[in-house]
Amino acid sequence: MDDLQQRHKPPSPLDRPRELIVACPPMRSNVNLSRIVRAAGCWGVRKVIGCGNAKVVGKIARDACETMQIEVHRTLLPVLKRLRDEGYQLVGLEQASNAQSIFDFRFERRTALVMGNERTGIEEEVLRMLDRVVEIPVYGLPYAHNAATAAATALYEYCRQFPRG
Repeated sequence: MDDLQQRHKPPSPLDRPRELIVACPPMRSNVNLSRIVRAAGCWGVRKVIGCGNAKVVGKIARDACETMQIEVHRTLLPVLKRLRDEGYQLVGLEQASNAQSIFDFRFERRTALVMGNERTGIEEEVLRMLDRVVEIPVYGLPYAHNAATAAATALYEYCRQFPRG
């Protein structure tokens, strides 16, 4: 074969900016947060919100740190109230009794995807505030995905529904 395959192509352009924000509570691991930031950057998401002592590890998040807005707040609840006032649908990613399978869920374009803490999930007070809760079905053990893996899966589904932005 004479032709070499092109690797690491430049990003595909979007027709419009993504109207998706990822909002994370205080996480146990800055590695997970950094992986979420990296995945969000790959999907063209322009803002990730972290809480508590959130720090993004540049070697993990790579170029995403330079291409998106990363906000850090003390707690998540006031941020979610502001996002709702700005017209975002608040969608939690959590295994809960009222959760809908992400495979059947239709995202609104203007969505704040709310993640849970790796061990404790989404706090009850935050769960009550959400417009919708979606979960990724699990077909084997362990019973739940890693937070960064779950975020990447949800980002994929959102972008599958809105492939051009």
